[in-house]
Amino acid sequence: MKRTLVLGAAFVDVLMTVPRLPISGEDVTGNWLGNQIGGSAFNVFGALRYAHQAADLGVPVGQGPNADQVKWFLKQHNLSTLVESDGKDNGWDLAMIEPSGERTFLTAPGIEQCWRPEWFKQVEMAQYDTIYVSGYEMEAVQAANVILDQLEKRRPDSVLLFDASPRIAAIDDTIIKRLKSQKAWFHCNESELNQLTSQADFSDRVSQLVKETQAPVIVTLGSRGSFVMTKQMKTGKLVPATSVPIVNTIGAGDTHCGGLLAGLNQGMMVKDAVAFANQLAGRVVQMESGTLLME
Repeated sequence: MKRTLVLGAAFVDVLMTVPRLPISGEDVTGNWLGNQIGGSAFNVFGALRYAHQAADLGVPVGQGPNADQVKWFLKQHNLSTLVESDGKDNGWDLAMIEPSGERTFLTAPGIEQCWRPEWFKQVEMAQYDTIYVSGYEMEAVQAANVILDQLEKRRPDSVLLFDASPRIAAIDDTIIKRLKSQKAWFHCNESELNQLTSQADFSDRVSQLVKETQAPVIVTLGSRGSFVMTKQMKTGKLVPATSVPIVNTIGAGDTHCGGLLAGLNQGMMVKDAVAFANQLAGRVVQMESGTLLME
């Protein structure tokens, strides 16, 4: 069975529904839903587990009250991480969910922005067929370079999936260039795509990115589905999604990444793996939790 390495962060998510986002200086009353352990990596890992695919979780767990919650969660669900460290606490975020299901995050970073080479001592990079890395882990230049140095040890035939994330504009150009040079598959939404290329037309943006990475590019388009282009395609292809009621969009993009990797690990062609990813993302947006980890 093929195996995936999921690199990312473990956060404490503070979930709250709000009638709308507050403007500067305003006070808006919300409804606290509770706290949960989240982060892109957990949601990607959850999708892989849901699809019965082998995966290893590489999220740093530090020391402090947030880290204690992460450790408790891992123990309760019989999970483990390849990365444990002393020192800084894990990060947390406030996730504000509007009636439409759209979510907005306010994040307080933690140990996930402090990657060090020694964290990879027990990671045998060459054993993995597919590897996921989140854009959130690419924001701190020093930490990003540590991760990218390790990713250079992966097998030439492995797939590196880069999830651009809403923080794409904060990622240094040198890091984006390194990802492109490693022929990473770029996974982004339309807004994130606009930050990555200089072309005016949508299809030209995707085509430019494929040319620069020499790898497939997947752009999620919400209810319309996903657009995929590879260097073998003359034009890209829209892979439609099934219309579903939306409860919460937290974890939709992450789950899509996990579904894509799960499909590839099962031997699917790229467009078929994207269709499978659409299905899993469509399932998770109907849930309050934002993850398929406990399904």
